[in-house]
Amino acid sequence: MLKMALKKCAVSFVGAATLLGAVACWVPGVTMAQSAQPVVRGLPDFTELVEQVGPSVVNIRTLEKVRANAAGSGATDEEMQELFRRFFGMPLPNMPRQSPKPNRPQAPEESQPRGVGSGFILSSDGFIMTNAHVVEGADEVMVTLTDKREFKARIVGADKRSDVAVVKIQASGLPAVKVGDVSRLKVGEWVMAIGSPFGLENSVTAGIVSAKQRDTGEYLPFIQTDVAINPGNSGGPLINMRGEVVGINSQIYSRSGGFMGISFAIPMDEAVRVSEQLRSSGRVTRGRIGVQIAPVTKEVAESIGLGKAQGALVRGVEEGAPADKAGIEAGDIITKFDGKPIEKMADLPRWVGNTKPGTRAPITVFRRGSSKDLSITVAEIEADKTEAPATEKKTAPTKAATLGLVVSDLTAAQKKESRVRGGVVVDSASDAAARAGIQEGDLILAVANMEVASVKEFESVVSKLDKSRPVSLLIRRGDGAQYVLIRPGK
Repeated sequence: MLKMALKKCAVSFVGAATLLGAVACWVPGVTMAQSAQPVVRGLPDFTELVEQVGPSVVNIRTLEKVRANAAGSGATDEEMQELFRRFFGMPLPNMPRQSPKPNRPQAPEESQPRGVGSGFILSSDGFIMTNAHVVEGADEVMVTLTDKREFKARIVGADKRSDVAVVKIQASGLPAVKVGDVSRLKVGEWVMAIGSPFGLENSVTAGIVSAKQRDTGEYLPFIQTDVAINPGNSGGPLINMRGEVVGINSQIYSRSGGFMGISFAIPMDEAVRVSEQLRSSGRVTRGRIGVQIAPVTKEVAESIGLGKAQGALVRGVEEGAPADKAGIEAGDIITKFDGKPIEKMADLPRWVGNTKPGTRAPITVFRRGSSKDLSITVAEIEADKTEAPATEKKTAPTKAATLGLVVSDLTAAQKKESRVRGGVVVDSASDAAARAGIQEGDLILAVANMEVASVKEFESVVSKLDKSRPVSLLIRRGDGAQYVLIRPGK
């Protein structure tokens, strides 16, 4: 019966423009209304988008100035070593070091090609957006338009954290791009890229949005696509089907150095925010509160009564930083900042970084079973500071046998150095504690959401534990704090 039904299948093409057809098959017992549901709508046509956006995309060449050898002077030691390494794969053996020749004429500087990238016109008066890594270290930046006009560009500003840069050329009446709304972008939506992969100008590739808010360890959440992006595409636009730029093509995931189907673009809303600061002041200012953070796991969230895994676990607080002044402690879980929920760890630096330094904002932390509202004044971002706690002689140890721990009281010097009010220090860890990753020298600040200021309090809390359930310990290690789950021995 199935073979007979298949023989009655007929292929019906909707039209040449769709490229694909719909297959309608008559199967006994199935009505035409049921079998006529569309399966494929057809592939999009990008020709109009290329005509619309293409003139706004530029090729960027960077140059660096190097000192050429004076005529007749011959190659330098370093150049000889480099040539030998390139051709033979090894350094030149036993080459005597030559001393500089006296009265050697100063060689002139020459501009040599450094790299190739892409960019796009932000405004008709010549502001162009690209990646910071495209122009980094360049002595000269040359911009070529699609009409083959070439301009020497001035670097207005570059921000390494977001990998966004703005350059300016002396021109007017340029075709600027239209910026799209990234919040409307959907996973599965068709997108297109235009750029100069391997220096091939005005190359067009297309694909779909694979994911949004993709965290790759960078400052910004990326748009992931399967659009073919290769070296030279960096800085070019990611364009939606309405002809709007929704991102800057910035990175690829690759094991070979070439395209492997995973590309990342900087969301345009974030890029515009950065570009506005670069255009106004040449630099980007970001907020900071002075905490080291870690993700909150499902197991930890359940064990401390948080419910779902959310927020950012405070592993450490910088002394004198805004978080310290606001009363935030190591072991707190920040669940809200300025009224915005922290769904995952990466949200916190993003919201704080986008806050103007000097702003006073509400912040909510989850501490030992309950939420606490605080107020914090955001400072300007600066280099992180790290300090190691001093090592002090320990007092006589007391064993908490059910956890496999030997602990002792903290000295006054240890409390001051580690900036804690109380706790106990781990002298040794074995059995369940060792398997959980607890180490000698760790400071235990709380057990089962209860602060322990001394060995006596620690023993009291441990004696009341349900030995059939895992227990959470808040520990301090170095400058960081974290929760550890261990199962008491029976």
